[in-house]
Amino acid sequence: MELKITLPGGKRVKAEWNGFSVETDQPVKDGGEGTSPSPYDYFMASIGTCAGFYVLSFCQKRGIPTENITLFQRLQYAKKPDGKEFLEKIIIEIILPPDFPVKYHDAIIKVADQCAVKKTIMNPPIFDIKTLVQ
Repeated sequence: MELKITLPGGKRVKAEWNGFSVETDQPVKDGGEGTSPSPYDYFMASIGTCAGFYVLSFCQKRGIPTENITLFQRLQYAKKPDGKEFLEKIIIEIILPPDFPVKYHDAIIKVADQCAVKKTIMNPPIFDIKTLVQ
């Protein structure tokens, strides 16, 4: 997979691949115009949407309606001894409707835990960053 990253101006950055594009910006407080989510926002959203996809697939395979299922992702921060904040925990709550089959309550947690984004975070890749002059 190859993504083309361009810098269209201001604090905006754009990624393009396979006919898709994702545009990012920084919040106004950080010098951007706030026209798009920041790269970090997209990263955080990728975790919850990935878990959501696994929940969706699980339910679709079993004919379980999904319109009343919601996931909430919360970020829990802590402070290091030097006072700097860091992301300590990502909490994902799966809100199920009353008619969701009880026999699948534990399974839906296990399914969400299979998220490919989470697995990548847990086993991070090596980054190889270099410059080329063309």
